[in-house]
Amino acid sequence: MSASDRSEVREERRRHIRDSVATDGFLRASDLADEYGVSLMTIHRDLDFLQSQGWLRKVRGGATGLHSTQFHGSVSTRMSTMCGTKRQLARAAAALVAPGQTVLLDDSTTCLPMTREFAARTPITVITNSLPAITALAKERGVSLISLGGSYFPAYDAFMGLLTADSVAALRADVLFMSTTAVTRGRCYHTSPETVQVKRAMMAAAARTVLLADHTKFTRDGMYALTSLGDFDLLVVDDGLPDREVRAIRGMGTEVLVVPRAGTE
Repeated sequence: MSASDRSEVREERRRHIRDSVATDGFLRASDLADEYGVSLMTIHRDLDFLQSQGWLRKVRGGATGLHSTQFHGSVSTRMSTMCGTKRQLARAAAALVAPGQTVLLDDSTTCLPMTREFAARTPITVITNSLPAITALAKERGVSLISLGGSYFPAYDAFMGLLTADSVAALRADVLFMSTTAVTRGRCYHTSPETVQVKRAMMAAAARTVLLADHTKFTRDGMYALTSLGDFDLLVVDDGLPDREVRAIRGMGTEVLVVPRAGTE
């Protein structure tokens, strides 16, 4: 078998593994080795690669696609979670944008629906590392689009890492809209250092920072700390967050805009 054929077989195997872990939730490394007729070492190399791209998390004996402090789930899973409420949050956040502003938009599925609202706020400039946002805004009249380069992470459908963070540092925005994987004890957490690196750069580049987070984010954990809720100017959250937590956040000096939840969730 030629080198190109071996590479094609490897890529196809990895595609099958990432699809299977998303469907089944957990895969045993030994079962994968038997299924594909390769060594256990080869499977571990596959899992290491897929983990580095954010598709899964390696655990003892195999890999999991279930949400945890080290893995936030696939893009498709996140897109289908609390989608109605995310649209409500995005609509409320977009109403804060004034024509002529420069907006930073992160790669979150919570902020992505804001792209549908920008046509009513033009002319604006949007800076983003999210490929779906770039695609959605590329032909939108009145939107000047700046895409952030860097290493493309398919599992996030976004550009991440040092080059992306450096690109952000060269720019300045009026307002940043971003979300987070988890909020624990008043701090925001994420499941990858690359995500934290880019979001910190975005926060430093914006005159005003706005966090969008549905109430379920406050019941989750993450591995890498990003920042305190008190470092945001405004939190946009749905009314599923208990009043005592809303009061505590306001006590940190952060404004809180409470939005009604979508009725079907």
